[in-house]
Amino acid sequence: MSCIFSTLTGQQSALVSGILYLALAVGFFKLTSITLSFASMIFDLYILPPVNFVKYGAKQGNWAVVTGASDGIGKEYAFQLAKKGFNVILMARTQARLEEVAKEIEATYSVETRVVAFDASKDIPENYEKMKEATKGLSITILVNNVGRSHSMPVPFLDTDEKEMNDIMTINDFATLKITRAVTPVILATIAAQKGTKGLIINMSSFAGLFPSPLLATYTGSKFFLQGWSAALAGELAEKNIDVECVLSYLVASKMSKVRRTSATVPSPKQFVASTLRNIGRRVGAQERFATVTPYPSHALMHWVVANTVGVFSKFANSLNCKMHKSIRVRALRKAKRIAAQKANEQHKQD
Repeated sequence: MSCIFSTLTGQQSALVSGILYLALAVGFFKLTSITLSFASMIFDLYILPPVNFVKYGAKQGNWAVVTGASDGIGKEYAFQLAKKGFNVILMARTQARLEEVAKEIEATYSVETRVVAFDASKDIPENYEKMKEATKGLSITILVNNVGRSHSMPVPFLDTDEKEMNDIMTINDFATLKITRAVTPVILATIAAQKGTKGLIINMSSFAGLFPSPLLATYTGSKFFLQGWSAALAGELAEKNIDVECVLSYLVASKMSKVRRTSATVPSPKQFVASTLRNIGRRVGAQERFATVTPYPSHALMHWVVANTVGVFSKFANSLNCKMHKSIRVRALRKAKRIAAQKANEQHKQD
């Protein structure tokens, strides 16, 4: 009897030992993986030299197409690509503003520009025919899909204005798809004619396409679509020598974000675009994602920390986002109420 008991105890002991060794092996693998991931991010951010845009045909008379180019991040893409030696096609809604930006670029960098007034909220064939006409016969190697729309303030999905909902999906997704379908064949023709030159498509996403964001449900859905579509497109176009990159950002000081002041976590458009073009093609903070880059240092660290701790799809991250956006909504409603009261008082005085 004691012999049988001894045998069972030995088997149990071996099982426990096996489980402990397995746990240690998994823990060692996880620790090694996290360490290498962090080291890779630091290497991308601070050790590797900036990406050389000669591979995309810089200073060879080639063109870059930038949407949403009249202000903010889009304007900075146009300026910084012109500085690298690309002619630029600028697309946005307002013709006069586009012409101002184009003149400034030409005067500063001695490159050619074209402008296309394009209301991306209107999903009509005329828009894309106009764009095809503007790009006809040009050697285009870069497309920056920057045009985008968010909510005027955080709002529950069921209370979202229908026009705002439709505009967000049309501008962020449908317009981006159709612009890419129109421009990519021109990029393919250009790189076929210029042996050794690659194409580049940059799709601007945001942390709303990384962390599910309650009270920005439509916007976050549109950005999640861009994330998945970009990765799929990157797989398709890699063999055709076109790089596709989905760019993730936290807040950037701009009209769209409604943040005016820069900080350690809120760069200016100039700082953000400089980081993007420096790191394009690298993952930086997006270590776990294909064809995706979180280029700005503090944003990269935020992305890496959440991905390697609670997880971007965790209940904790979701709840934190919900709490933050509820707070923003309360402040926005107070501000709107205050502005409405001021207008009413002014109107009363005039009457």
